[in-house]
Amino acid sequence: MNNNSMFAAQKKPSLTLVGAGPGDPDLITLKAVKVLKTADIVLYDALVSKEVLDHVPQSTPQICVGKRAGLHSHTQDEINALIVESAFLYGHVVRLKGGDPFVYGRATEEIEYASRHGIPTEVIPGISSALAVPAAVSIPLTARGVSESFWVVTGTTMKGELSSDVALAAKSTATVIILMGIRKIEEIMNVFQSVGKGDTPVAVIQNGTLPQQKHVIGKVSNITSLVREEDLGSPGIIVVGDVVKFAAVGRAFAANSAFAGYAWKNATIFFPST
Repeated sequence: MNNNSMFAAQKKPSLTLVGAGPGDPDLITLKAVKVLKTADIVLYDALVSKEVLDHVPQSTPQICVGKRAGLHSHTQDEINALIVESAFLYGHVVRLKGGDPFVYGRATEEIEYASRHGIPTEVIPGISSALAVPAAVSIPLTARGVSESFWVVTGTTMKGELSSDVALAAKSTATVIILMGIRKIEEIMNVFQSVGKGDTPVAVIQNGTLPQQKHVIGKVSNITSLVREEDLGSPGIIVVGDVVKFAAVGRAFAANSAFAGYAWKNATIFFPST
């Protein structure tokens, strides 16, 4: 029997959902690190880095439950059941998720399932990739006189279809951040084209905030071909809006600073002529 489970009967079952942040292990919160050190077992997503897991005591069991685009080692129902089983077997379960648990993290389903079994829950927010990844390439989501708001939209619904919210977002003047949409980028850009936004700047960023980060910048009318040429894929996000033009400012700064190469060493940029 695992040493951690020997005294589980003396421990109160509990669940803490923790956001691991956008990828860079330095972007996890201090509170999240503290909670990881108190875990009796950790159930983590595939995109959580080894460096983040290093905060977990070596004696604490760690189970990868998948949740990478197109590659799920466990179904959500299986994860829910594992949470409850682990809570009663070990005590304090930490469910470690990429980004923020409440931004496309299915946290509510896990909380509801645990609650039905009498397990108290807590949520430790994380930095969402929707916010951090654009910032990693110097793209603001709002800018005075340019964009007053932003939408965060999923590119793929639970049925595998394109979200109807993409069409609503495309009609707005807001910055649009699309998660889980790389595989549907052509379909998504067709939606923006249909409302006359063919010349709107677009950024596609893969592995944002990580050393292997890559991104390409173009416009709605040509970004699909650029993504294919640069062989960008998941995990990645799409940013549509005039704020993408600020990426050029960030590149100019990086080229003349001590941080040159961090966000820009793998960048390919195609700005529309004006």
